[in-house]
Amino acid sequence: MAIRVGVVGCRGIGTTHATSHKNDALAELVAVCDVIKERADELAAKLGVKAYYSLTDMLANEDLDMIDVCTGGPENGGWHFEPVMEALEANKHVLCEKPISNDIHEARQMVKLATEKNLYFGVNLNHYFTEPAAKAKQLMDEGKIGEVIYCHQRTGFLGSEWAYSKTAPGYRMEGLPYFHVKAFLAHPFSIMRYFCGDIVQLQAFMGKPSYRIATNDPMVSVNSIHMRFASGATGFLFSSRGDTTMNLGGWWCVEVGGTRGTFTIENCTEKLTYQPAKGNPDSPAATMTGLNDKPEPIVTNTGVTDFGTTFPNRIHAFLEDVTNGVPKHKLRASGRDALATLEYTFAAIKSYENGGIMVTPDPLPTIKIDPSHN
Repeated sequence: MAIRVGVVGCRGIGTTHATSHKNDALAELVAVCDVIKERADELAAKLGVKAYYSLTDMLANEDLDMIDVCTGGPENGGWHFEPVMEALEANKHVLCEKPISNDIHEARQMVKLATEKNLYFGVNLNHYFTEPAAKAKQLMDEGKIGEVIYCHQRTGFLGSEWAYSKTAPGYRMEGLPYFHVKAFLAHPFSIMRYFCGDIVQLQAFMGKPSYRIATNDPMVSVNSIHMRFASGATGFLFSSRGDTTMNLGGWWCVEVGGTRGTFTIENCTEKLTYQPAKGNPDSPAATMTGLNDKPEPIVTNTGVTDFGTTFPNRIHAFLEDVTNGVPKHKLRASGRDALATLEYTFAAIKSYENGGIMVTPDPLPTIKIDPSHN
């Protein structure tokens, strides 16, 4: 039986989510909701569903299994808390856009309530719902990467000093220096954690270029973060909001290196390069002995250049997990996973504000395993 879905928030992201539900056989899109009547009416008419102007009314008048929260707000997550909590209190499963929140205390409450209610709570950490990420994880599972030594992630908006223009930032950015940090770093942190596990220490150096300083732009737009994972591996994350042009992979590149091989993913959906290590018995050049010798890399080009494909992929995964009744602790891109990215974000801000000191992120809630599942 299809999952009956209501979508809250009818701007661009909400339209993308609602359309994904409409086109997914596991879902029945029942209604959409927005406090701006015209937006709700327009999307409802487009998709042939009912329009509501408050979540309270939608919950009172529709038999729903799940609420998909696509509101934005300050720092892109400031309006997530209230609708998520209202939906969970109404005993509905919830999928929420990222970041989980712009407030760490709110994020912790959301995850806590979902656990107490025994409900599925997922977040749209969509960057690893791709073919290259799946193939890279397979390489790791097959032992072809070996013990992970490092992870480098570079993600941001391409730009330059010529492309910069200071425009009225609006409610999402006004007076909020950490807009980019809170709104965007959920994605790279989620990728790094997906491949390498929990981060236990980090150190952040942040800033902005001179042309932003000259216009009194408050945004901390350049983020450079060094970290250590619980496994002992190290990592480095660089992100910028349009302050520079980046080469390998353009706007998005992750590289994970281990004792048996290395992989690189470029442009999120597009390209995976697997570099077997020298001496790897799977490689035809395993007997290479030169200092810098290495086997030929194995390159997979997916042909997928549309980043938008990550949304229906991720949304389908949530619908699939709920439909299959997977144990809550095995939910893909869960609220707890998203909370981890925000804990790292706030730890990075703390490090930056204290001159780049090493910071230990606050611990995540203990995973509770349902005894009815093996």
